Amino acid sequence: MAVLVIADHDNSTVRDTTNKTITAALAVSPEVDVLVLGEGAAGAAEAAAKIAGVRKVLLAESPELGRLLAEAVADVVVPLMEGYDALLTPATAAGKNFSPRIAALLDVMQISDVIEVVDANTFVRPIYAGNALETVQSSDPKKVITVRPTTFKAAAEGGSAPVEAISAKPAAPHQAKFVSDEVVKSDRPELSAAKIVVSGGRALGSAEEFHKVMDPLADKLGAAVGASRAAVDAGYAPNDYQVGQTGKVVAPALYIAIGISGAIQHLAGMKDSKTIVAINKDPDAPIFQVADYGLVADYKTAVPELMAELEKG
Repeated sequence: MAVLVIADHDNSTVRDTTNKTITAALAVSPEVDVLVLGEGAAGAAEAAAKIAGVRKVLLAESPELGRLLAEAVADVVVPLMEGYDALLTPATAAGKNFSPRIAALLDVMQISDVIEVVDANTFVRPIYAGNALETVQSSDPKKVITVRPTTFKAAAEGGSAPVEAISAKPAAPHQAKFVSDEVVKSDRPELSAAKIVVSGGRALGSAEEFHKVMDPLADKLGAAVGASRAAVDAGYAPNDYQVGQTGKVVAPALYIAIGISGAIQHLAGMKDSKTIVAINKDPDAPIFQVADYGLVADYKTAVPELMAELEKG
């Protein structure tokens, strides 16, 4: 049984979401190949070749693949699946976009957000915003799986797999075209991969207050900044800050929630964090039910005190 993993990369290196997906793939089969799609992505292919457990790296490059549009990706991946029994990809925004199209063209059921591989046909995934776990056994001849990377350990370096260039020409012109990309540039760690995350909620009251409170704290801790959906919907923070069921799933070593009540949708995106610290003036806030450390206090008092202690240390 052979497995194909679609790499998550920035053209020069692969992100650790790829290493974690490879760990999941190796639990399905020891025969794991990695597909690097993009434009000018040879560096990422070389990086993928160094991951332990990888048998071979396939490199597909073309202008059409530069933005990983679902139509272009499916044109390359679907023919390749003749030689594979399963396709795994990280459950990133891109993976969630093209995997359903690939599954539909293969006429199989997609298995989404897998957190455990029981065997080659059986997988565990969360449902009901993470409040229950579902064990899925698939009899489909091909498996299309998205993996929640935060629940798997990253595959180590030390591999020396060969890199093979393959044809990446789309099968036909598609109506979907890339128009624009709005990216928030920051020197802070990427949210889904950060070791420390500080998140703010609607209680901060405004975008100005949000950044006034969160940015200095994040910079002091070397942390990424996150936000609840309520804060994003109110315009306090951009969409790519959102943590939760409809945002990003994170599992940092330290998660600090400031002014976040802890709605079930938010908890689904961060409750696997190793240590959770909550600051909220409502003693009955649901966030305290999952927090390792809870402080019932107004953030306007608590955060300055925290910053003062950090300055000392």
